[in-house]
Amino acid sequence: MSHVLLTFLGRVQKEQGSYRTTVYDFGDGPQEAPTAFFGWPLQRRLQPDRLVILGTAGSMWEHLFEGDLEFGDAEQDARDALYEAVDRKLVTASHLEPLAPLLSERLGCEVVLDLIPYCRDEAEQVRLLEIMASHVARGDRVDLDVTHGFRHLPMVALLSALQLQILRQAEVNGIWYGSYDPDTKEAPVYRLGGLLQIAGWLQALHTYDKDGDYSVFCDLLATTASVSSESLRQAAFHEKTNNIGQARAPLRKFRQGFEAVHPDPLLQLFADELRSRTAWVDQQSLTERQYELALHFLEHGDYLRAAILGFESLITRLVQASPQSLQPLNHTHRDGIKREWDEAIRRQGQQRTETQKAYLDLREIRNALAHGSLSSFGHIQSALASEANLSEALRKAIALAHQGVTP
Repeated sequence: MSHVLLTFLGRVQKEQGSYRTTVYDFGDGPQEAPTAFFGWPLQRRLQPDRLVILGTAGSMWEHLFEGDLEFGDAEQDARDALYEAVDRKLVTASHLEPLAPLLSERLGCEVVLDLIPYCRDEAEQVRLLEIMASHVARGDRVDLDVTHGFRHLPMVALLSALQLQILRQAEVNGIWYGSYDPDTKEAPVYRLGGLLQIAGWLQALHTYDKDGDYSVFCDLLATTASVSSESLRQAAFHEKTNNIGQARAPLRKFRQGFEAVHPDPLLQLFADELRSRTAWVDQQSLTERQYELALHFLEHGDYLRAAILGFESLITRLVQASPQSLQPLNHTHRDGIKREWDEAIRRQGQQRTETQKAYLDLREIRNALAHGSLSSFGHIQSALASEANLSEALRKAIALAHQGVTP
């Protein structure tokens, strides 16, 4: 795995000549030497294995060799050809290739100079993402510098960071921006990693709403020292294994710990959403939670889990309605109720109550989906023939099961 710094090279107005020389302030004390191109002090600070400088055919490539860094007469012919191409905004890869080794030798790391499109339309924006991804291997650590370049490139760079995290499993160490305040003449350096954290929370909320898995929040919470996510991870495990009742205790423990601390600003932004998605633990019975999750998974097309939870919700209701003071979380009691209902349904033949029909339909759909087998019930097999039929059959059965218990 390598550490890669990706930076952009832009272009200023012709009368300005080049980037303004300034002292970039990283906010931690050490004084940086005056420089124009922010990529150089950032490279000195981060010491990456590879520095990738991205620019268009009209970027100020000449500044790399005659601005902050001086190279004397080295590769003068190649530099002259580059300068002429920059004036005409016609720089090609052949102009850049012979000059990258000069920078590599001076900086002590591999330097890659690569051309990017102007990102004027969707195709060019996608091409930029492809180019940036091509310089990052799976598992690399990446820093992005969005100081220079076109004004719209930081937005594309943020998308690239998300892409690298997901497709390359890259660790995005930081997104950097070297600012300049013309009023104070100061140049503070901003680290914009919070944008990625916000994007991570948005992705996690979307993922949770799709599959109901709390564990997507655990890694995000792990970055906040004051919040322990282990109880939330345990609750997520129990819900994923359909042990909804066992999820209650660790989820309550998590919520108590979460409320006992003062979240950091980023966590505070999403605190209400996290509270609302775990609020069921203090408000709902076991059967209501199972019913709610059954509808949730049905809505998102997870038909097996919808059938399982719809069926288990009904069993919970039957246990609670029993005159024998049975316990909903006792597996022996649950199995006993299922045996009683199986026997009663066999005795009654086709004369079944609405609750018994829901019981049979949910059980049959669950078994057929779990085992990939045919059902001996014609209407269930018909339901399995199409997504629309299956969704409707499940919706009807879950609704009947929720209406109440009819022996």
